[in-house]
Amino acid sequence: MLATMASQALLVALSPMVVAVGKDLGASVGTVGQARSVAAGVAIIASLASVRRVDGFGVRRLVSAGAALAVVAGAAIASAPTLAVFLAAHVLVGLAFACLLSAGFAGVASFGPERRPWAIGYVAGANALAWIAVNPIVGAITEWLSWRAAEVVPVAVAVAALLAIPDADVAPNRSSSAPQLAALLREPSARRWLGAEVVAFTAWTSLLTFVGAFFVERLGVPVAAAGWLLAAGAGAHFVAATRSGWLVRLVARRRVVAASALTMAILLLVLLTLTASVLPAAATFCLLGLAAGIRSPAASGLGLEQLPRHPGAMMAARTAATQLGYLLGAVAGGAVISRGGYGTLGIVLAIGMAVSAVLILRVDETGLSRKVPGSPRS
Repeated sequence: MLATMASQALLVALSPMVVAVGKDLGASVGTVGQARSVAAGVAIIASLASVRRVDGFGVRRLVSAGAALAVVAGAAIASAPTLAVFLAAHVLVGLAFACLLSAGFAGVASFGPERRPWAIGYVAGANALAWIAVNPIVGAITEWLSWRAAEVVPVAVAVAALLAIPDADVAPNRSSSAPQLAALLREPSARRWLGAEVVAFTAWTSLLTFVGAFFVERLGVPVAAAGWLLAAGAGAHFVAATRSGWLVRLVARRRVVAASALTMAILLLVLLTLTASVLPAAATFCLLGLAAGIRSPAASGLGLEQLPRHPGAMMAARTAATQLGYLLGAVAGGAVISRGGYGTLGIVLAIGMAVSAVLILRVDETGLSRKVPGSPRS
């Protein structure tokens, strides 16, 4: 949980401090915001490059490497004298993110089948904890001291993850070779799962990027109140992620993922095209958080089933898929809003979530486990 929370904290910490950074370094908010694009691009490349070797590296070493990179990145960002150095430091953020997020989800493989849905729910929910806990603290420190001092917050979470991990490694696998990324993509089931994750995260990230502006510009919500609304949605996500594990014991994972994705598609339409007042919009956004909290851990569990002997490889691929979704969501969402407004964005995002549901229904619950040498089913 701490590793996953730390990975998200490295990214969300930019949001409360972006204006202060721009004033200090003499740059626009949009230019400073490109730091997130730098981190996402590096995380994608690092995750894809590590697919074949990540299992042999081991979860403990991944967390250790991620925490060390996070400390160096925090120091580099906090001491950046220019915008160029600030942006360059986010290369380290991308590397740390790739290590920490992949480790967080790969570590779930150490739990038995009965406990795994419970564990992965908390790991997935830890993403929301960063929005709930890290953002307010970073914002407060930025206001009271400086944005440079606020960098201590994501670094502290990463160090906590390092201190919390057991002495024994979690889910290392040095006895067999993980397939290369090209081999994964040649398998229809794994390819559909990765495609569904990219599409779903593109839609979800696009909403998270612009829903605050939607509340402020479309519904007239004060900026401070909009922050609380975002925190409420994150809280709903955490509650659903940590309480919905029982669903996969009753219904096939792919059906849980598809049903929650279709629910999100409907709610996206309602939120961005039909709501005209604050209370219905807030309630709809919280329902979206609940649906996303059900979808995310179920989808991650389905990904682990694709390659059960190599959880690190599949979760490294998942990290790349989610970051690609982050990049595409921000770019595509901005383009759609500028051309068609929030109503058009709701239609586009709803279509995207529906497409992800169709793709996930075609994923094999046992995935590649029957095809990879050395797996229990081969």
